Amino acid sequence: MLKVGLTGGIGAGKSEVSRLLVECGAVLIDADRIAREVVAPGTPGLAAVVDAFGEEVLTADGSLDRPRLGSVVFADPEKLAVLNSIVHPLVGARSRELEGAAAEDSVVVHDVPLLTENGLAPLYDLVIVVDASPATQLDRLVRRRGMTEEDARARMAAQATREQRREIADIVIDNDVPLDALERRVKEVWAELVRRARASRRTPQE
Repeated sequence: MLKVGLTGGIGAGKSEVSRLLVECGAVLIDADRIAREVVAPGTPGLAAVVDAFGEEVLTADGSLDRPRLGSVVFADPEKLAVLNSIVHPLVGARSRELEGAAAEDSVVVHDVPLLTENGLAPLYDLVIVVDASPATQLDRLVRRRGMTEEDARARMAAQATREQRREIADIVIDNDVPLDALERRVKEVWAELVRRARASRRTPQE
């Protein structure tokens, strides 16, 4: 099994790259998706969040009110640390469970938005960084996601810098390109991942 960490700044196109890797044959473990699952209604995770922050972080139907919780924790580092102490272990446990269920010869891609910020690179056999210029990121966030330019710049500034992400990269995928060029690059990267996965399974000759 080859364990790959995939990351990139907001608006860089990481989701598109992960989709293309799945088409190639990768097993995808999406940290954002798992983070939502572990605090779904009826889960111990949601109960722990409510214990910590009160029922005002719930919507009328009993699900987590993410905007409300975000407004509480992102303005207070201590409260954010409390939330992370609840969610991160649950996400880690579920990620390990999914990884354990994958075939031994799989290329397992962990899509982790804050891989750089949280110093997680050592957990993986290699790290892929999806890279785009700040101008491209800003354009995508405003034009495709409907953010204001101010909000988009604030979200970008809250993440690791482009240089910090590239420093931890074993492979960089440039996404300042049209989709067909991105598809070709991802196929090249996939061939390299398969090669590395096979090499890791070889037993050294005595």
